[in-house]
Amino acid sequence: MGASSAAILGCAGTTLTREEEEFFKDVKPWGFILFKRNIADPNQVRALTAALRETVGRPDAPIRVARLQPPHWRTYPPGRAYGELVANDPLVAREVTRLGARLIAHDLHSLGINVDCVPVLDVPDPQGHEIIGDRAYGDTPEQVATLGRAAAEGLLAGGVLPIIKHIPGHGRAMADSHLELPVVKAKLAELDARDFAPFRVLSDMPMAMTAHVVYTAIDRKNPATTSKKVIKKIIRDSMGFDGLLMSDDLSMKALSGDFKQRAKDSLSAGCDVVLHCNGDMAEMKAVMSGVGRMSKEARRRAQAVMNRLVKVSEPLDIAEARARFDAAFDGKYA
Repeated sequence: MGASSAAILGCAGTTLTREEEEFFKDVKPWGFILFKRNIADPNQVRALTAALRETVGRPDAPIRVARLQPPHWRTYPPGRAYGELVANDPLVAREVTRLGARLIAHDLHSLGINVDCVPVLDVPDPQGHEIIGDRAYGDTPEQVATLGRAAAEGLLAGGVLPIIKHIPGHGRAMADSHLELPVVKAKLAELDARDFAPFRVLSDMPMAMTAHVVYTAIDRKNPATTSKKVIKKIIRDSMGFDGLLMSDDLSMKALSGDFKQRAKDSLSAGCDVVLHCNGDMAEMKAVMSGVGRMSKEARRRAQAVMNRLVKVSEPLDIAEARARFDAAFDGKYA
């Protein structure tokens, strides 16, 4: 653990190139992320996850995936669909949300994937940008927190680690941080009561991903990812989050400066690790030029993260669980 670099990286294709193997062996990122470009079929994914872990010499190295699609994997509902079940019975919605996450964990665990970037805890604002969209579980902090907790518990029960995002809250942003830097001008009391509330409820989760969003009430210049004020005063102190904090993707256009500077700024602000997703080798080398080994505190948090992985998944009758899940949505996602 102590030898790991403070980074999570991607790769270009469905197998590792010789250059990628040598690069990952050299820089030893803490974890990896997979996207659609890296996914072909179950056997290929299992081989790729094994190859990635071999490069860093850690059989449990965190690997998360952003895209699993038919025909090899089923489609699951977006967060909003679970929230809409509340109209019938809040307890049913919570049970089905947990069940959906437990089934996702089953799918991921069988592939050697032990992290999922769920739950999204952003509370959407009616005037905000649509980027959060149907990923939000509902329109109130209470609903988002309740169903977010259910999703996180379902993943953990199945041997997969959840990541809460986008801390401290992206729902009020008026722009897409993939394309530009959102600036939120709401007062601190408003942010605290609505945007920050679900993250405070789930502050015990093992990992969180930052928002590339400026909150002028806290830091007029820097987005949360590179803001010492936001990370220390809000995320660590006010919310009480002591888990592993990762940046959102450094290649998003909300951030300024070159990749080396983005990485350095994120880590110096208080992120434990930085995330770079697209697998571009030149960009990854630039990122890693600004990344050192994980700090003592980051190593402590990383070990605590891995300790949250259950040794044996919660028992589950998959056929019965899928039938119950499909019935809840009237077969819409079967």
